[in-house]
Amino acid sequence: MSIMITQANSQRTTVPRVRAARPLRPMSGVTLIELMVVIIVVAILGTIALSTYRGYLIRTNRTEAKTQLLRIQAAQEKFFLQRNRYSTAAELDDAPPAGLGIPLVTPSGMYNIDLVDVTDTTYTARARAINGQLDDTAACQTLTIDESGARTPGDDSGCWR
Repeated sequence: MSIMITQANSQRTTVPRVRAARPLRPMSGVTLIELMVVIIVVAILGTIALSTYRGYLIRTNRTEAKTQLLRIQAAQEKFFLQRNRYSTAAELDDAPPAGLGIPLVTPSGMYNIDLVDVTDTTYTARARAINGQLDDTAACQTLTIDESGARTPGDDSGCWR
């Protein structure tokens, strides 16, 4: 729009009308740099959470193996009281009273269970890591317990805690 101005000499001059400047609206949205910072922070937190969760799963599976070994120890003592000898490796997964009734693999499938060095008066029960449990520390990949309750690796390794 323009305004007409009349001067004394009757000439008309057109002056453009200047619009008042409107205040700028703040930008909406995020910049690429802000988006990348958020993605990096989420990735770092995800990495920390995943490694913590993985450690938790490894300890849980190890607890399952320890529980199976302690079940074998209790079942062996019961078997010894009934038969005056310890169960052989072949009798490990046989149902009682013929055997111990302990499966050869932990419920999660992360440890194989077996008996080694079995005589009438001694035995060693062993749990060996398989599958994803092989990510466990080398010292904790094989756990054993014998007729006297001796555990390997020792308690100072942290595997039996």
